[in-house]
Amino acid sequence: MIIANPITHGLGTPLAAWKTSRHLASLPLITAQQLVPNAARAVIVAPHPNDEVLGCGGLLQQLSYLDRPLQLISVTSGAASHPGSQRWSAPRLSIIRPQETATALHRLGLCLGTLKWIHGGFDDSQVAQQEDRLRAFLLRYLHPQDVVFTTWRQDGHPDNEAVGRAVALAVEQVGAKLHEIPIGAWHWAAPEDPQIPWARARKIPLDLWTQACKRHAVQSFISQLEGDAAAGLSPILAPHVLERLLQPFELVLL
Repeated sequence: MIIANPITHGLGTPLAAWKTSRHLASLPLITAQQLVPNAARAVIVAPHPNDEVLGCGGLLQQLSYLDRPLQLISVTSGAASHPGSQRWSAPRLSIIRPQETATALHRLGLCLGTLKWIHGGFDDSQVAQQEDRLRAFLLRYLHPQDVVFTTWRQDGHPDNEAVGRAVALAVEQVGAKLHEIPIGAWHWAAPEDPQIPWARARKIPLDLWTQACKRHAVQSFISQLEGDAAAGLSPILAPHVLERLLQPFELVLL
């Protein structure tokens, strides 16, 4: 069964509403250096190719400037993003979407020779049925000194939440540190929503250069920027979706 992406349902919470959020405006700032100390390695666990750039592409670029060791784990290939599409079929997407991410990472200035990238090969839209296997898989790659970033366990997307749960259990078992990144929540949550753990939230400021690089990187995700009219599918990363994910900061839950 293919699970629909909740980010594509309706227009969601407008950016203007987030810009007037009292909670968002009052959040403390935090830097990449504070999040990932000198002796630590940053590990980003992304449910689908593009989640790492949409959620923390600016942070990734900042960490690369600090010469922090980086490891990216892509749990799925994102092949189920266009159900019923002949143009964007699952076999084609399984090849194209990782290639799009590789291009995006290059545009952020990340060298794939120094960034360790692991492909999990789990089934897109089916991660919740594979959580135990995913946790065991993650345990092979995580170390106690790691600072691990992944999608929020209450993000609203089934894969994002399942990955968040599996990562949290693996991190606890290893003794590493976990930080969560909301992605889908920008769509469904209200600006003052009590479901968001505001007390844990921090803003990572992005300078103009980093913002520009992130925007350029996002343009690599052609399959997600284009829909398929023949299959009745709108673009997943429509302009109203992107504007919420390309703000002058990134949000992290400590």
